This record gives sequence, C-alpha cells and structure tokens, in this order.
Amino acid sequence: MTQFKPACPLPAATGETVLLAHGGGGKLTRQLIENLFLPVFGCAALEARHDGARLQVNGARVAFSTDSYVVRPLVFPGGNIGDLAVNGTVNDLAMCGARPLYLSAGFILEEGLPMVTLRTVVASMRQCAERANVDLVTGDTKVVDRGKGDGIFINTAGIGIVETALEIEPASVRPGDSVVVSGSLGAHGVAILSVREGLEFESFIASDTAPLWEPVDALLQAGIELHCLRDLTRGGLSSALNEIAGAAGVGVTIDEASVPVSEPVRGACEILGLDPLYVANEGRFAAFLPAREAERSVERLRQFPICAGAACVGRVEADHAGTVSLNSRIGGRRVLDMLSGEQLPRIC
Repeated sequence: MTQFKPACPLPAATGETVLLAHGGGGKLTRQLIENLFLPVFGCAALEARHDGARLQVNGARVAFSTDSYVVRPLVFPGGNIGDLAVNGTVNDLAMCGARPLYLSAGFILEEGLPMVTLRTVVASMRQCAERANVDLVTGDTKVVDRGKGDGIFINTAGIGIVETALEIEPASVRPGDSVVVSGSLGAHGVAILSVREGLEFESFIASDTAPLWEPVDALLQAGIELHCLRDLTRGGLSSALNEIAGAAGVGVTIDEASVPVSEPVRGACEILGLDPLYVANEGRFAAFLPAREAERSVERLRQFPICAGAACVGRVEADHAGTVSLNSRIGGRRVLDMLSGEQLPRIC
C-alpha cells in the first residue's frame, strides 16, 4: 500500500505574503500544487497528478479521491450542490478507470440554514448515489456561525475498484493520440451564472451534472485502449488539456470547429463575454486514446444521452510540449493558456 508521508520539511518562511484571491484557480492552483503541496506531501500516488490516487491494497487495485464543493447558488437549473458532491467524486474515480463503490460526506452547515434546503440537498445526494450505484457509508457534520459558511459546504471522498489492466493516467498519453470529448461544453457554468446574475436566455440552459462511470465502462468493455481520462470541471476543456499536456510532456492541438458547443450556450457565452473552452462542466470528460480508436469511441459514447454530442476534437503532438494550441474557425492558430484566475468563481 502506498505510504502517504511528507517528502521534505515544510518550506522555510521567506517573509513573503501570498494573497489567495477569492475564486483563484488555474495557474494559481497549479503553482500551489507544484510549489507547496507536492514538495511537502509528495509520494508516488500524488506524482501521477491524476483525479484520484490509484493504490494497491492487499493485491487489489483501488482508487481514492476527495473533493470539496462551495458552489453559489446552492440550487441551480438542473441540480444543486448535492448533485455536484456525489457526481463530482464518482466522476473523479471514473477518470481513474475505477468502478465507484463507496462515498463519504462531510457537511459544513451555516447557522440559520433552512431545513428545507438541507433536506433538498440530502435527498438529491441519495438519488444521485442510487443512479451511480454507490453507497454513502460514512460522514460528518459541523455547524459554523451565521455568516461564516455561505449556507452549505460539502466534502465527499470516494473509493472505487480498478478492474482494468490499463494504466489510465497522464503519463500514458502519447504523440499521435486523439482527444475525444464526451459531449457539448459549457452548460453547467452558464446555468450557474444565469441564476447568480438573474439572467434569462431564449432557451433554457440546465447544468450537465451527471455520473460518468457508465459511458467510461462502456469504452472499457468495448476494448478501447484508453490512455488518459479527465473530467472538464473548473477551468473547462482548456485547463484540463493544459494539465495533461504539462504532466505528460506533450503538445495538444484542437480544432475549434470540432469542439461541440450547443447554440444556446454559444449564444449566452457571446453575450456574457465568456469563452466556452474555459467554462466549467460537471458531466463531461476528455479521453486520450490511439487515433485508430477515435471513431469507434465516439460512436460508443453517443449511445448514451449524456454523451450525445461526443466528438473527436484534436490530437497529441510531440512538439510544443506542455502547450495547448487551437486551430480557429477562420484559419488562425493561437495558444490556449491556463487562466491565472477563473472566469466564474464558486462554480463547483
């Protein structure tokens, strides 16, 4: 079993003041991971830089993941913070190629929270757990003073079993791989913003929050050689691709015309000045796999309603390592960098 222990003493104080901006993400998060957390807590499981840790326990391969949810508002079109808490951790396990089995749930509740809200969230978590075929087996609650908790914060951790012999991780990505996304992008972020800002669009836009193990398992059962999977949550497709490119030491190029974005979401993003490539999703993932498998994987994914918009959007290249490039609709080419912050904070 992998030991989780400090790899070195805590970094010495330098007198620097570091300001963590509210909603900070992207480059800042990556810098914190690389410059603070990895040096202090470093071990083989963390060095994989995956959505969860894959561990050996008495001969069994298991995956373990944890995540915290601070979304605002708590309830939004298509779901609520409870949906995100269950689906998010289920999906992190699925991205490791693991069948999700068990979850824990920790609730930070603000004094004065209406019980009807809490009951709604808890009921939603139960429904999502049943849909994903996982059990919530342990948990904790804490109450903080009024004004200190923003209603509800939820932490979930999950355990799953890795049944495939494939090493599904960033290190397995190779030049020549294709990049497939499982569906149209941006609906979750736009749904959150519509409620947060009191906006109404011509077409109803609901969050894409959903469990993803079923379509991932379908790819595995079809014998598709998956090299890496990554869910497209905070920072959207662009941030996920940048993370993989950096960890794998490869370049990634995507074709803008191939990226699936629904017309309602595209129109809303144009109005709001958002780039859908950076908008968060809660029921979408990217798959890195051999080019020969791309067409078959898209066909297999499209058999699931949540993956109806699946498409092959790009490829992995040996040059421009660690960089993601976009071939635009008008024939230009530009770098898709990781944002220094987030377009939409408190999104998941």
